[in-house]
Amino acid sequence: MSNDGVAAVEKALSLLDCFQPGKESLSLAALSKASGIHVTTVYRLMNSLERMRYVVRAGTGDYSLGHRLQFLGNLYEHSATQFSGIVQPALRELAAATSASASYTVIEDSEALVLFRAEPAEGLRITRLPGDKHPFDNSATSDVLRFWGLGEAAFDSPPKLPVFKSRARDAHTAAMSVPIFGAEDKFVASMTLSGAATTLEEAYAAGDMAARQLDVASKLSRQLGASQALCEREYVA
Repeated sequence: MSNDGVAAVEKALSLLDCFQPGKESLSLAALSKASGIHVTTVYRLMNSLERMRYVVRAGTGDYSLGHRLQFLGNLYEHSATQFSGIVQPALRELAAATSASASYTVIEDSEALVLFRAEPAEGLRITRLPGDKHPFDNSATSDVLRFWGLGEAAFDSPPKLPVFKSRARDAHTAAMSVPIFGAEDKFVASMTLSGAATTLEEAYAAGDMAARQLDVASKLSRQLGASQALCEREYVA
């Protein structure tokens, strides 16, 4: 494929990335503004995506995501079922036991990618959806990803787990995060509990929530291939 062809594919994919929660339907002008691509090029690329059923165009001229993407999403979900079947129950157990949102976040292209998430039946829900990708920030999740995943000096020395931060991302939420390890004791992800700042501050001080998180993290890491010795060393309550 020529460089022009590669550039066209990348532009088309960037247009699909413009669709976000709350922005499920977009006009040509909105797509051009969000992507930085000239509206004439947007029109040409969206026509191609429409022919391939990746987008659909309404009578108003606005575009939304098409059925082909749903098919690919279902295919991905099917292929990831075995892995999801290990991680998702751990997150659901944590969310149910702590009334906090539980997430499993990995590093992709030097950014944080939320791969799985479970929400509590009650309490404040943190609205980062699975598939959400964002730059590293000042959160506990990012600190864990940077320190254990990238080897950056996020801490002067290995911190006590879980890593806890309150009101780092905003004035209302807090989070506690731990590293997850897999085969050959290699870092694979961060597992984070997040919720209302006042609630998590009290829970962290009491210690029960942190102990539960460390226990689940140890079990999950063992399921993913980490050694018993590493888990006993890392997940000390």
